[in-house]
Parts: sequence; C-alpha cells; structure tokens
Amino acid sequence: MPARPLEIALIMHSTRSDNLGVGALTVSEVAILRAIARDLGRAVTITVLDWKDPRRPYVEGDDIRIVDLDGRFLINPFGFFRAVRRADLVIDIGAGDSFADIYGGRRLRRMFIMKFLTHLARTPLVLAPQTVGPFTRPLSTALARLSLRLCALVATRDRLSSDCVRGMGLRHDVIEASDVALLLPFTAPPAPGGPVRVGLNVSGLLMGGGYTGRNEFGLTLDYPGLVRDIIRHFQAKGCEVHLVPHVIVPGGRMAGEDDARASQALAAEFPGTVLAPAFTSPSAAKSYIAGLDFFMGARMHACIAAFSSGVAVVPMAYSRKFEGLFGSIGYGRTVDCTRETGAEIMATIAAAYEDRARLAAEAAEALARGREKLGAYEAALQALMAKAGG
Repeated sequence: MPARPLEIALIMHSTRSDNLGVGALTVSEVAILRAIARDLGRAVTITVLDWKDPRRPYVEGDDIRIVDLDGRFLINPFGFFRAVRRADLVIDIGAGDSFADIYGGRRLRRMFIMKFLTHLARTPLVLAPQTVGPFTRPLSTALARLSLRLCALVATRDRLSSDCVRGMGLRHDVIEASDVALLLPFTAPPAPGGPVRVGLNVSGLLMGGGYTGRNEFGLTLDYPGLVRDIIRHFQAKGCEVHLVPHVIVPGGRMAGEDDARASQALAAEFPGTVLAPAFTSPSAAKSYIAGLDFFMGARMHACIAAFSSGVAVVPMAYSRKFEGLFGSIGYGRTVDCTRETGAEIMATIAAAYEDRARLAAEAAEALARGREKLGAYEAALQALMAKAGG
C-alpha cells in the first residue's frame, strides 16, 4: 500500500510578494521539497500560508495549495492552528531576514504567533536557512530563544546568524547553510554582443530614506547621489546601463518600497539607460540579470541572482545580512553603505568593473561553497521528511 502524500506547510514564504527576493526563496524551497520527495518516492502536498496580495502567484502546480492569510485567519482556531496541526512538517523561512526586531514590533509579533501556534500544535517546525537576529529587546530575545529550542531543525544562511543562535544558548546543532535562492531556476539568455551591459538595482526603499524617511538603516552616504554617480560613470565609459528593479509594486501601492518607480524616474533623468521590464516572477528577473556583464544592487536577492548566474557583482549592503551571506561563502566584494562614504564605494565599484573577470571567477568558487553548505540543509530536511507522516 503506497504511503499517503506528505503534508508540508510553508510559513513566512510568499507565492506572490512584490519583493521578488521573498519569492525567490519560496520558488527555491519548493524546488528543494519536490526533489527530496522524488528521492524518497513520496508524493507531497505543499500548503503555502500566504499573506493576501493581488499579484498572480508565481508558484503553481498540482502539489501547491495557497491559503490566504490575514490577521483574522491567524487567530481563528479553525484557521492557522488547524492548518499547521494537520501538516506533517512546517517550514518557516522568515521572509529571509525578518526574524529580528530591527524591522519593528508588528511583523515580529505575527511571526511569534505563527511559531508558537505551530509549537502548540506539536507539529515539527523547521527554521529554514535565513538571517537570525539581531535581537535587541529582552522580550523578543527570550521568545526567540524559546522558539529556537522547540524547533525540530534550525538552519541559518550565514556565520553571523549562527553565532547569534548559539549566543542564545541553543542546545541542539545549528546547520549553517546558505541562501536557498542560490538554487533558483533561470534561463540564460544568448549573448547579444554590443556594448558592455552594466546592471544597477536601485532600492526604492533607500531612495526614500527608509520606511520613515529618517534613515533608520543608518546610511553614511547620500544614496540617491551615489546612484546618480554610478549611472554617470558607466555612461561616460560607453556602457549600456540597465536599471533592474527587484521589488515591483503594481497599482501605486507601497510607493516608498517600489524599485520600479525609482528606476522609472532615473530612466527619465538619464536618457540612454535601459529600464528592465516589470518582472512577473523571480526566475524571470534572474534570467534577465544573467544576461548582463556586471551588476550592483542594494536588494540582496537581486545580487544573489547575479552571483548565482555567473555575473560579476558588487553587493551594496545596508544591513549585516549582506556580509553575513556573501562573507560566509568567501565572496569579499560587498561594499557597506552604513560605514563607507559615497566616494569610497564609487572607487571600489569602478575598480571592480575593470577587474570583472576576476570577480566572476571568485563568485563561481564561492557559489560552489554555498551549494555545498546548502547540501547539509537538504540532507537534514530529507531525514525529517523520511520520518514524517509515519
């Protein structure tokens, strides 16, 4: 008699986020789960408990079930709790970097509600590879410590996060993996010839000074000024500058976070730049980025798309997650917008462009290390899935 399908629930993933980085995590996680299920000879049903969003889902298939999540569903005993209780396994990826208290209390409270309802349901909770911390408040630190101790599997995507978890006294092993989006599928476009194509991801969030406009990320430079200097520099060199949004908000919602709107304004200001299309999926964005010769960006997953598709890239960090991720796999080309001046970063980018063949070789070596580290997460997840549903 064949075993029944495994029931896997995904939380803090998204099938339709305007932030294609969160979507890249979800598409990649689903690909990992499908591959493990094939290896185990088991059918799998993947339920994504997903916050409502008007975008068409970019994760589809007969094995995918999307359940709309809102505040009312979250606290309804017949809503979220029932969904996670019926699952064999719940996987929480924390939207990549949200398991911290630097983004405000509302987001973290919702995460804790989901985590502890899952613990209460006695369903094994997997902390998928993500940034963990920083936690600066005593209550959030205590709740994070308790949830981590109750998890069936804890994986981080960088050394800084592993240190944070161990510093909270976690008793069982921590798997230091890497970002699952290194595995995001894409289609490499043919090389078109012509001028060197330089890609720039402009963060709409940073162009507006952060969520509040008061520089809560602590940048030490004039970010809009640096962006304009980068465009001028590469246009003066005869390069074809591509403006590549990675958070794309249709319909005028959340204008302050919209990379597309910021890129459109810059394209109008700088004739000759190429505005990338409004991508409908993370893989479409990665496939476009794969056709460039050099790339910079302040959205980490736009940089991961370049890095994991063979494009020389300079990540432009605004938080420790950048150095945590890229540094942990030996790629040391990140610049830090919270510590360096605009002139220093411009000089680093200019030198990196001239040395882009070496950057691409370094990225290929680091990518191999990242994929090897992800293998440890996949092996541990496979062991859990093999036991689940028994």
